[in-house]
Amino acid sequence: MTGRPRDAESSGPRAIVAVDSDSDARACIQAELTRRYGSDFQIVCRERRDDTELELTRLRDAGVSVALVLAASPGGAELLSEAARLHPDSKRALLVEFGAWGDPEIASEIRSAIASGCADYYVLKPSRHADALFHRSVSEFLHEHSRANPSAEPREFVVIAPRWSPRGHEIRRLLAGNGIPHVFYEAGSPGARRLLDERDLIAHEEPVVITVRGDVLVDPTDAELARNYGVTTALEGRSEFDLVVVGAGPAGLAAAISAAAEGLSVLVVECAGIGGQASSSSRIRNYPGFSRGVSGAELAQRAYQQAWAFGVEFLHMREVTGLREEGGRYVVEVPNEPDITAAAVVLAVGVAYRRSEIPGIEALLGRGVYYGASVSEAGSVAGGDVFVIGGGNSAGQAALHLARSAAHVTLTTRRSSLADTMSQYLRDEIAGVENITVRTGCSIVDGGGDQHLEWIEVCGDDGTTQRVGADAVFLFIGGVPRTQWLPSTIARDDAGYVLTGNDAATLFETSLPGVFAVGDVRAHSVKRVASAVGEGSIVVPYVLARVAAVAAARSRVDS
Repeated sequence: MTGRPRDAESSGPRAIVAVDSDSDARACIQAELTRRYGSDFQIVCRERRDDTELELTRLRDAGVSVALVLAASPGGAELLSEAARLHPDSKRALLVEFGAWGDPEIASEIRSAIASGCADYYVLKPSRHADALFHRSVSEFLHEHSRANPSAEPREFVVIAPRWSPRGHEIRRLLAGNGIPHVFYEAGSPGARRLLDERDLIAHEEPVVITVRGDVLVDPTDAELARNYGVTTALEGRSEFDLVVVGAGPAGLAAAISAAAEGLSVLVVECAGIGGQASSSSRIRNYPGFSRGVSGAELAQRAYQQAWAFGVEFLHMREVTGLREEGGRYVVEVPNEPDITAAAVVLAVGVAYRRSEIPGIEALLGRGVYYGASVSEAGSVAGGDVFVIGGGNSAGQAALHLARSAAHVTLTTRRSSLADTMSQYLRDEIAGVENITVRTGCSIVDGGGDQHLEWIEVCGDDGTTQRVGADAVFLFIGGVPRTQWLPSTIARDDAGYVLTGNDAATLFETSLPGVFAVGDVRAHSVKRVASAVGEGSIVVPYVLARVAAVAAARSRVDS
């Protein structure tokens, strides 16, 4: 790899940079930024673009992390494009006056800057002292930057692991997917040695996790990690519910929120992290209500917190292994737990990443080969040559995110075009990123390396193969539904996706009355986050009817 993985020790001083040729506006911007953020950030305000570019270069060379760049429109997009090259991790926004979005020139610049990826959004210039709207926008950008670029000081969790540790990768992915702030130190680094020495610990080949309370976990299981960041991994109290939701992806969380809001008792059982595959998306721009876009992990965490506030109970890091009908209710089987019963069940288990079945690739899983791509992987590929395999939205989002750190990203797909599988906004943004190359009509057929991935072999649609150096490969080659555990009485198609009714009354109901399927696991569903959330919400009226019918039947029996 041409660079080194970025860990906690690469962090340093931070800066906010703004440029505006209007002297009054610039003075107000500088005063507001300095008063509110000056103790934590170096504040740089300039009048001209060329001076600002020189300052951005100086800050880069000095090792200063530029968290936010603000550039006045019109004309600010070119500066933001240069800022993206010099400080790819920075958040970037155009500065506009209130109402300026009605100006065709400014509106066009905003839209094209966002589409090309050089701007995250726009910020209204402050119009008065302590302008709350201005500071809300700035604070949100700084929060997003902080989540993606944790500081060197330990926050909640510290992960110490060898660079190519598969389990270390899994732990960081789990923490990132669940929105747990953490920092990473490569085993053997000065920071790792310092932390271990402070606790009189010896170095381990296995990953070491230091929790917020100072507990040291050596090669912890997922359940141990979950318990240490405060979530439930065992039933606490009752085991009888109105509704059990299997899966905590967007569809499952939406169903849980809507059902609990209607007064139902709800349990969600999730075998991995909150958010499902969506949690690995670095930025989703087409989800309603998030004009700047939102990471999949952030969206999932907000939904999880919303469900928790409605009283939804969760069983984390536990797998459902069986489902059976008993006395008019369903029994949901979870190993080492009492039988969990419910009047209705919603299957929102989603899909697992389809495996490549290439021995050379599978042998290096977690050591340069990854399925999906969470935000935690960006630092590990810094300065490297990265390949993203797949042509869907998830692959496009991953390519854009990884391009901020990697020297070069190659996005490959078997198809002749991305048009049939990837949203236009992602294709436009990818086209504007210089260090992303799109290769259509080709596939990966082999890969290898000594201790980690070093090369892959790519086959074109004409049958010719080419061996190329590769520091990491991220695979998005389709999904396999998580339905192997379901009883045979639940009908599925040849690929294993759950079949549901064809008319409005039974649209989401499976072949078992009272068992519903929503989201990616459902046959013929639209594989988009917004669609999954919609299905999870729409299914609740049918769940309510089922719960009412079961209650009425029980009442008749009791009487």
